[in-house]
Amino acid sequence: MYALVTGASAGIGKEIAKYLALLGYDLILTARSEDKLEKLRKSLEKCFPDRNVLVIPADLSKREECFRLYQEACARAGKDNIDFVANNAGMGVYGLFLETDLDKELDLIDLNVTAVHILSKLFLRDMAEKGRGVLMNVGSCAGFMSGPTFSSYYASKNYVVRLTEAIHEELRRAKSPVKVSCLCPGPTDTAFNKNSGVTVSGKQIGVAQVAREGVDGALKGRMIVIPGKKMPAVVKASSLMGEHLSTRVNYLLQVKKAGK
Repeated sequence: MYALVTGASAGIGKEIAKYLALLGYDLILTARSEDKLEKLRKSLEKCFPDRNVLVIPADLSKREECFRLYQEACARAGKDNIDFVANNAGMGVYGLFLETDLDKELDLIDLNVTAVHILSKLFLRDMAEKGRGVLMNVGSCAGFMSGPTFSSYYASKNYVVRLTEAIHEELRRAKSPVKVSCLCPGPTDTAFNKNSGVTVSGKQIGVAQVAREGVDGALKGRMIVIPGKKMPAVVKASSLMGEHLSTRVNYLLQVKKAGK
């Protein structure tokens, strides 16, 4: 029984992989950095000597790499043996829309949106055919609102959230045993903010807690999982504000994150 985790070399993806190993899954780890993946593989195999850990380096911002990942994962683990897929890989681009780098934003769309779409489609078809499996797409609380100065990231996570919700309902109505879930963390203590060019003040949720709540929720078939106690209330408050007021408030919050 294998679980595939994208963006597994650090942050939430790394913790998802560790928690899935604890739960008894063999692993397929993918990210761009082969060195980091190999380091994680050795660590996991030391902690869990009975787990099989496969490493498939891939740049999922390239469509052909998404298809190669699917084909290689199926060939090495066996298509019928992949029972959990965590689409976690993602990136952010911070700044005013008129000033941000277009090439970086296109990479963001390819990684955050296109790769999630391709891998969800390919692996879900196999899961539906064999009648079991779990797909967990990693969205964000950003997926429920707009984010001025972080516009492309927020928009990409809106796509992930809405796509996952729709697939969840389609499979529910088809009475499929396959489970589809969207993990939507708020600010999390990872390198994501630094890599995106933002600074975040205040307490952030721990990455291990995000991974644990996300995986547990996905295994239970929950459509949306928002870790912690604070962020569900924040998302609810944003919804009650309405789109216009919420967007104005988010601008005031996001503009403070400029990593300068």
